[in-house]
Amino acid sequence: MFPYTIMTDSTADLPREVIDKYDLKVINLTYNILGKSYGHGEELDPKEFYGLMRAGNLPSTSQVNPEEAKECFANILKDNKNLLYVAFSSGLSGTYNSGRIAAEEMKEDDPFLNIEVVDTFAASLGEGLMVYYACKNREEGMSLEDNAKWLKEHANNFVHMFTVDDLNHLFRGGRVSKSTAFVGTVLNIKPILHVDNEGRLIPLTKVRGRKKSLLSLVDEMEKRMGSYKDKNPIVFISHGDCLEDAEFVKNEVSLRFGINEFIINFIGPTIGAHAGPGTVALFFLGDEK
Repeated sequence: MFPYTIMTDSTADLPREVIDKYDLKVINLTYNILGKSYGHGEELDPKEFYGLMRAGNLPSTSQVNPEEAKECFANILKDNKNLLYVAFSSGLSGTYNSGRIAAEEMKEDDPFLNIEVVDTFAASLGEGLMVYYACKNREEGMSLEDNAKWLKEHANNFVHMFTVDDLNHLFRGGRVSKSTAFVGTVLNIKPILHVDNEGRLIPLTKVRGRKKSLLSLVDEMEKRMGSYKDKNPIVFISHGDCLEDAEFVKNEVSLRFGINEFIINFIGPTIGAHAGPGTVALFFLGDEK
């Protein structure tokens, strides 16, 4: 088996220690807030980013284009001609397609390059969880081709559950209507969303009150694990600057299912720009999304 590099996007929201441990390469999606662009060499601290959002500043985001992907691939392939790119959901961004185009063009120029591009149909630490398993597969000796095949075959076993604290951010992103956002805000209704098989954010149900919404995430986990109930050695949780709520969900998962290994991290600006402060997301393996 030839050694290979694993690459993903900044949207995977993986903590630095995981990136360093597995020597991951990361391509950055950019975002703009207060007229300034971030993502290439300069980043806002997550708490500062969410503070700006809470103050009413609305960010915008940009996907990776084929030329950016090609440049990033080229830098990696100088040292290793074997690359597995685990990409942000095509249902939420054109970044995966940019990577696919870049890989095809580069392989036409150099047939010795071995590049596999995988659409995770996932976002935030859901994408990150898939990258984590890709790294574990490589660690156990799985080849690049078999690893890409495994990820594609299991993409719909990576379950995403989200709840948001402010419906107005979902309204801006076209996920709920203006009237739904208004009524939901007045009545303190919190939606539960998931990511479907095409990698799109879809409203699932709604409850009244923050604590009920957090408990509903774990209720949905219980429903969706199915045959994977004893096959979740680790669970990932991401949050929009609300660590206490993420810890609440972690403790509930641990109490109900006996899971003791977790990775908790901020939802990065690219996803956070659309979900908003106060979002909590839970990621695990299940029979289907």
